Amino acid sequence: MALIDDTRAILGDLIAFPTVSRDSNLELIAYAADRLGAAGARVHIQTDETGHKANLVASLGPETGGGVVLSGHSDVVPVEDQDWSSDPFELREEKGQLFGRGTCDMKGFIAATMAMAPHLGDLDLSRPVHICLTHDEEVGCLGARRLVEEIAGWDEKPSLAIIGEPTEMRIVEGHKGCCEYTTVFTGLEGHGSRPELGVNAVEYAVRYVTRLMELREMLKGRAPAQSRFEPPWSTLQVGRLAGGVAHNVIPGHASVDWELRPVSDADHRFVCEAIAAYARDDLLPAMREISADADIVTHVIGEVSGLEPVDDNEARRIVSALTGANGADVVAFGTEAGLFQKLGMSVVVCGPGSIAQAHKPDEFIEISQLSACLDMLQGLAGKLSTAR
Repeated sequence: MALIDDTRAILGDLIAFPTVSRDSNLELIAYAADRLGAAGARVHIQTDETGHKANLVASLGPETGGGVVLSGHSDVVPVEDQDWSSDPFELREEKGQLFGRGTCDMKGFIAATMAMAPHLGDLDLSRPVHICLTHDEEVGCLGARRLVEEIAGWDEKPSLAIIGEPTEMRIVEGHKGCCEYTTVFTGLEGHGSRPELGVNAVEYAVRYVTRLMELREMLKGRAPAQSRFEPPWSTLQVGRLAGGVAHNVIPGHASVDWELRPVSDADHRFVCEAIAAYARDDLLPAMREISADADIVTHVIGEVSGLEPVDDNEARRIVSALTGANGADVVAFGTEAGLFQKLGMSVVVCGPGSIAQAHKPDEFIEISQLSACLDMLQGLAGKLSTAR
């Protein structure tokens, strides 16, 4: 069977697993483990604490360091309230396009790597190839965060990673991080006629938001020289403020949902340290003058590291040679790439399909995009083969 036909068949199987982030991905992982194991891969499954989600690492080639990671997330976004023309979990082909939830984001890349696995298994490789499938990327890169923690403990660590998010096979060498938080305020309820006897959680939440907005303005002045991002600085925004029950009741509880998209780890630390200090040194003492039980707690919903462009990037050089691409881009959307970069790996994002189709009804991928991805993977196999 031709590689593209095998890829199409595997993609159909993958799409049939409705791996929406809220649900288990274990059936897909078991399917991938069987196929990759049959291709000669050394398969390791990392199950999460719930037992309902798992990552997979399938390694081919020598058991040495310096390996190449090909990584994709197995979860997809929901399809409820979307107007699909056909069953989103059944692959449909029409006019050179393959439709289904996850076709471009990002089961198309996974299918291509799985189709290539038997061919990689037949080669005498100069360095290992690690096919990685992760869970819960769409809700905070939860699986990848656990996976890189495990990889950090390997004696023989990989040195290069290609994250196959949909870029239309363009090379992406940078994106901002995405950090989401919910800050909860516990005050003291009371009658609205005696506000001095209560701790108004909403009022303290507003003061907290005001400080966030001050920090947002400060971030503009911290934009790196020659930043290629749009906008060039780290951004901060408040998505939701909730609290209170009635006009005449001092609210005892409030919450603020906010996000930070940093261009650098330094900006992330700057904001988190500054807002934590404000809550600790300014807000909490005032609240606890009235109620010792008053509190401010920030919950981390997700912290996804950005991918920072670097001058010396082996992954960029290799993928550029394989695809013929000149230069590399930065993008607005986030990926798991920064987590691998934090391990000291050389990383790029490059995969089939367009991000414009992701998360939409009638999501699709062009068959020509899958073919281009297979060309890149075949070129990589040739480059790693000792017989070349």
